[in-house]
Amino acid sequence: MNNRIIIGHVENIDLPDLGITQMTVRVDTGAQTSSLHVDNIQRTKLDKKPAVSFDIHPEIHNVDKTVRCTAVLHDIRKVKSSNGMTEQRYVIKTPAILGEHKWNIEITLTDRSDMTYLMLLGRQAMGDHFFIDPANGFVASQS
Repeated sequence: MNNRIIIGHVENIDLPDLGITQMTVRVDTGAQTSSLHVDNIQRTKLDKKPAVSFDIHPEIHNVDKTVRCTAVLHDIRKVKSSNGMTEQRYVIKTPAILGEHKWNIEITLTDRSDMTYLMLLGRQAMGDHFFIDPANGFVASQS
């Protein structure tokens, strides 16, 4: 318990395998799994393994900028979204960096274009790594 770091209700996170640096994420203890806004999801293969290709908008204030990514498909799950609808989503597993902490997280890929933040950091990703300070933002990433 003593090695957990404190994070705020929003933080900047890096997803190096996806070419993403300093993406502002909402820390969401109500969400089981982390989710990321993507467009143009397509099934494909990567090193003969099932994979997905997709477009990410790494900068929330520049929706015209997109990065095409490909990641090994970790799972396909039914997820209940915040509006109560259940949808099937692709799940990838990728390294994440928050402050000095680096670990692997599962992320569901979905359309979050109507949400304020392009990514949610869910309970599963937070696990035994963090304590949350809901009154402050950018505690660990020091934006």
